[in-house]
Amino acid sequence: MARDPLDPKGLIRESYRIENIGAGECRSIFLDWALSVPVGEDPKEHVRRLLGKYAKDNPGHPMTETLQAALDEIAAPRRRGGRARRLGQTS
Repeated sequence: MARDPLDPKGLIRESYRIENIGAGECRSIFLDWALSVPVGEDPKEHVRRLLGKYAKDNPGHPMTETLQAALDEIAAPRRRGGRARRLGQTS
């Protein structure tokens, strides 16, 4: 079998083959996969292409959900309070 440049270790492919795999396991596998994306390449583009390859045939799979979550924008953290807020100081 030829190596997939999107998934050279076969981690994503194998995750779809594991019966009863859970979301936590998929996140762990995804992290391992993400750490192997070559520097300078866009990991989100790789995720989009992996979703194109696997999502149609596996819509409810935890790895599909993990890959979709990887594309969600993370909201910037907001300051929720603290001493300055309590004392009416703002910066």
